[in-house]
Amino acid sequence: MSAKIAIQGIKGSNHHQVAKDFYGDNIELVECMSFDYLVQQLLNGTADKGIMAIENSIAGSIIPNYALVSSNNLRIIGEYYLNIHHNLMLLKGQTIDDIEEVRSHPMALLQCKEFFRAYPHIKLVEDVDTAETAKCIQEQKLKHVGAIAPYVAAELYDLNIVAAEIQTIKNNATRFIIVKTKNKELPKTEINKASVRFVTDHKRGSLATVLNVMSDCNMNLTKIQSLPIIETPWKYAFFVDITFEVYADFDKAKALLNIMLEDFKVLGEYKNGRL
Repeated sequence: MSAKIAIQGIKGSNHHQVAKDFYGDNIELVECMSFDYLVQQLLNGTADKGIMAIENSIAGSIIPNYALVSSNNLRIIGEYYLNIHHNLMLLKGQTIDDIEEVRSHPMALLQCKEFFRAYPHIKLVEDVDTAETAKCIQEQKLKHVGAIAPYVAAELYDLNIVAAEIQTIKNNATRFIIVKTKNKELPKTEINKASVRFVTDHKRGSLATVLNVMSDCNMNLTKIQSLPIIETPWKYAFFVDITFEVYADFDKAKALLNIMLEDFKVLGEYKNGRL
């Protein structure tokens, strides 16, 4: 029985590529045009697992997704780093001189801005998904419109790549998290990374004290992201990713932080995707 995997976007998107790389071809895709809709598919049982982009090496964090994971009590059960390749594609028979506008996901447009400095007449238009734009160009036979999308989208939707690898920084990667509504049980010997959320009080040095505890417990902090708590103006929650070699060290850190903090939650324990 194939797993039902919810992705943001459609076939040919980077999320689709991650699903294939992480789970293989024996999957049933649940295509979602927004991350909010993706979460709904997990909560109502339509999908077993979901794949969400969480940060990019150029553009930084996708901050709303941190809140989606936490507020819906999702569990992070894995992560995957995908090297991003942006390609400019058109209907066959069209050339780059025919383009009047290029549509793609806002993140893709941001990562390719330098390329389009040489084409100031081309209008850049934000769309919901890279592959969705490519599909629309083919289905509606849109002339004078280009899409920025992965190579696989050109194959799927029979488009012509007129400029390959147009991302500004060639070493461009996105980190994706794999989420579900329940924790995946892994042997503790296989767990070497965790994502946590906590809230500190307003006392001076509160955050430093938390980070010192993590350091004393042999935790290596790889990411820290603050997010406003909407119900409490000027108060922030911190989302932290930590790696460790021995699960017992993380267990000790959890015990201490549970005592110290008014609000501490483990969002997921999983394998480090960069090893």
